[in-house]
Amino acid sequence: MSHALTSLPARAGALTPVLPVVAVPALLALPLTPDGAGPADVASGLAVVYCVVRLLRERRRPLSPVAAVVLGLPVVGLALAAMGASSPQAGLTGLGRYLQIFVLVPAAVLLLVRDRAHFRLVAWSFVGLALWQGAVGVHQYVTRTGASYQGEDIRAVGTFGPHDVMSMAMVVSLGLVCAVGIALGPASVRQRAAAAGCALALLLPLALSFSRGAWIATALACAVQLALTGLRRALKVAAAAVAAGVILVGGFGVGTALLQQRIDSIAQVTDAPDQSVVDRYTLWASATGMWRQQPLTGVGMKGFPEYRDRHATLALSSGSEIAGAGTAYQRQPLLSPHNMYLLLLSEQGLVGLLALTGSWLALLVCGLRRLLRVRDRGPGLDCALVGCGLLVWLLTDFVYGDIGGPSTVLTAVALGLVAWWALAGDQRVDGVPRNGVRERVEEAVAR
Repeated sequence: MSHALTSLPARAGALTPVLPVVAVPALLALPLTPDGAGPADVASGLAVVYCVVRLLRERRRPLSPVAAVVLGLPVVGLALAAMGASSPQAGLTGLGRYLQIFVLVPAAVLLLVRDRAHFRLVAWSFVGLALWQGAVGVHQYVTRTGASYQGEDIRAVGTFGPHDVMSMAMVVSLGLVCAVGIALGPASVRQRAAAAGCALALLLPLALSFSRGAWIATALACAVQLALTGLRRALKVAAAAVAAGVILVGGFGVGTALLQQRIDSIAQVTDAPDQSVVDRYTLWASATGMWRQQPLTGVGMKGFPEYRDRHATLALSSGSEIAGAGTAYQRQPLLSPHNMYLLLLSEQGLVGLLALTGSWLALLVCGLRRLLRVRDRGPGLDCALVGCGLLVWLLTDFVYGDIGGPSTVLTAVALGLVAWWALAGDQRVDGVPRNGVRERVEEAVAR
């Protein structure tokens, strides 16, 4: 009994470094303020400050040379795009946001996550946030208090509201990817069963989000995770997922007709596409027109809205319609191409696109190489599957969306987890035996 009591402060102390990271997804569970702001962005900034303070106190080397190059590579393109912005305010605002999402917060997560126990805690916080937002979304569908879709207030948007209909889909998708990675790893039977149950439960709110991009990205990310664990296991899990989907959608009749219509619309890009598809392709064409105008450096940070109409055709509508979830009907202007790669290409040119995507591809290569190294050995496989799955999801979803909205900060934390798996030292990732009370406590927390 005394041993258990004395170990509690030690366990709390072992978790202290990673708590600011866990606070970010935890605060995303809170409703947004009327102006659309949320405390999660503030928490991410405080996590960066906390990381700097800890580094100064512990006198540790901030990043390895490889990590510094990979995470610092986007700064080149960002600086050039900021200098080419239409105004100093737009340049500084855009530069700060991009640095927060793609450089500072991922670096802070990489440094604050000390071992696999910390990594799993952050991954479970993603799952917890997804379950909460998913539960709110399902309630919105059942009670018809969600965002408007096809004239009915049934679209699941969680606490994010109709102004940001993609946020709940993103949160649920990332939580599902984390749950699948944990379920496929070498954790205890109880933990794997809990993760598998969470993954199956998250399929319903993901379906009710009516987000085609999130569906595609999640299917691809989970397929990659399954493939990396072996073909036989992949087929078994895929069959279970399909059966669960049939029961939820077919057996209970959960939005069957609307879901089928939404699924069919994925392929309708030339044959009677809906207006959202027309708008998306028109915005993509506008972005490529901007790139042709300034191929190397783009039109400048936050320049897409200003140059959009110069390159868009008459097929582009005046904006998307939003209503429901406590919001009156209104039209929301289309201020981005809804494609991260084309947003980078149009505003930052080839320099910015190659710098940022080069950083992501380096993370992918390093992450997959480490995954193959631990796949047969066991320890860390769940972290590998989560890290690689999150990156595959982001890289796929960026074809259908870009940064923006309160959930964007979760992208930064996810990239931090990816960076930790791909770039952290072997002692921190691959399970090399360590000595010391603190390390033993952290391993006990993981179990």
